[in-house]
Amino acid sequence: MNYSRSDELRRRAHRAIPGGAHTYSKGDDQFPQLSPGFIVRGSGSRVWDVDGNSFVDWGMGLRSVILGHAHESVVRAVERCLRDGSNFTRPHPMEIEAAELLVETIPSAEMVKFAKNGSDATTAAVRLARAHTGRDIVACCQDHPFFSTSDWFIGTTECSAGVPRQTQWMTKRFRYNDIGTLASLFEEHPDEIACVILEPTCKEEPRDGYLESVRDLCREHGAVLIFDEVITGFRWHPRGAQSYFGVTPDLSTFGKAMANGFAVSALVGRREIMELGGLQHTKPRVFLLSTTHGGEVHSLAAALATIRALNCEDVTEHIWCIGRLLQEGLNDLAVAVGLRDQVHAAGYPCSPVVEIHAAGGITALQLRTLFLQETIKKGVLMPYVAPSYSHTEADVRLTLDACHHALRVLREAIDCGSVEGRLIGETVRPVFRKYNREDGRLDEPTFDAIASA
Repeated sequence: MNYSRSDELRRRAHRAIPGGAHTYSKGDDQFPQLSPGFIVRGSGSRVWDVDGNSFVDWGMGLRSVILGHAHESVVRAVERCLRDGSNFTRPHPMEIEAAELLVETIPSAEMVKFAKNGSDATTAAVRLARAHTGRDIVACCQDHPFFSTSDWFIGTTECSAGVPRQTQWMTKRFRYNDIGTLASLFEEHPDEIACVILEPTCKEEPRDGYLESVRDLCREHGAVLIFDEVITGFRWHPRGAQSYFGVTPDLSTFGKAMANGFAVSALVGRREIMELGGLQHTKPRVFLLSTTHGGEVHSLAAALATIRALNCEDVTEHIWCIGRLLQEGLNDLAVAVGLRDQVHAAGYPCSPVVEIHAAGGITALQLRTLFLQETIKKGVLMPYVAPSYSHTEADVRLTLDACHHALRVLREAIDCGSVEGRLIGETVRPVFRKYNREDGRLDEPTFDAIASA
């Protein structure tokens, strides 16, 4: 594949944009050198890059595209309202319509506030919890990778530069599926914990009674329970993972799949708490969410069309089925190639996680980069797996063929004890790291156009 246009744009991007992209997960350090740098078009389960290369896409816009790229029902809904304008001086009636649909759909939703991204929604939830309880400390799950770009969370990661130490101190961490670690936090900080925030699940299934125990601890100690459903919402179940597991939190946040890739997120929750950000109470006012684009009409139209499709069509059943076919097929291939301990598709079929482990003196990141490089060569883009309504069994077959090729290359590298001669360019790196390079050197990436790979 030729990436000459992508390589040219990469040079321009790094001159104009810190990191070369506006989302760290889309950065060049997250993909092999032999990969599409810029995507210009998508349709269903496929995308095309600036060089005209086509790929089966499993990343699906950082898991936000649940129906498929440019899905007809969503496009029509957006087109219908675009000519009437997108933002006004007073609210649009669609803001009520969309909020009422979420109240009807989500168990924890008695009131709704819209925003544009998950970070703002989770941070607003934390602010509400602090106002409601009069406490400062946040307990967040350390096994879940991301909650917000805001200081209260980023201060707990390796990327804590710029976050005041006092802010870092106010966030405490506990382990998922280990209720004792959360109970210990409540014992160590009596009457100080404002909220507990976690994803209902990530890739690990909650043990019997775990989520119920978290809810009970929060009630016992007067803390607000927040479910971050930015990823799980609408993917595990049309009514959220809270409905799938039968546990209702006090507050919860949604985004990603809610509008099939359009920019909208939501904070929902109990009226008693949510109303603190409103006008009809005499308590201290919480400046909750106030975003210029929070009520942007075409994004809300996309959300309405997406949620209605989820409620009326067999979207959930389809993505679980397609994900299971891919997950089981990949695991069978790993066993056949002798890489059962090195490559494994874990987690839930609606959102499988491809785990790659170190072997033969080769690091996990080197093997992951090589795997991505080789699947991309075969026309498959899968930095992670987010099945959509548009993915087909034919897509799965093509993907498994690509994975089979990639696994054979990994097998050869492990047998030789080196990726040299196989991996082109640098390895991918963790998003959360203290320095760009562990050796302290300055990265000077070269984006040489390579005609074929």
